[in-house]
Amino acid sequence: MTQHASLTPERWARFTLDQQVLMIANEMQRATALLAPTDGAARQRTYERVLRLVDLTVTVQTKRTFRRELLRWRDLIAALYVEPDTDPDGHRAAFRCLLRFRPEASRQIPHLMG
Repeated sequence: MTQHASLTPERWARFTLDQQVLMIANEMQRATALLAPTDGAARQRTYERVLRLVDLTVTVQTKRTFRRELLRWRDLIAALYVEPDTDPDGHRAAFRCLLRFRPEASRQIPHLMG
């Protein structure tokens, strides 16, 4: 994984929590376009980027309850990552859950989830 590889916790911490969640959501949106069974490798790379951004967020966040919930959410993405078959329903449910973490991200649900 090369994308986001040079992103440091210090740089990531400069973004607001809303911005961090929205950037994670951006990667999830990319994965939404890769839910066909033939897109497995590309989808996995996208989930790797999601996991990387989540890890950065957990590293820099001081709100313990938010970190705990984000780590639980990370488990959903890790399960999708290791799943050999595509799980569009699981992906959409995880994506919706992420968007509900923050008010700003939640406002994107009608635009992203239809």
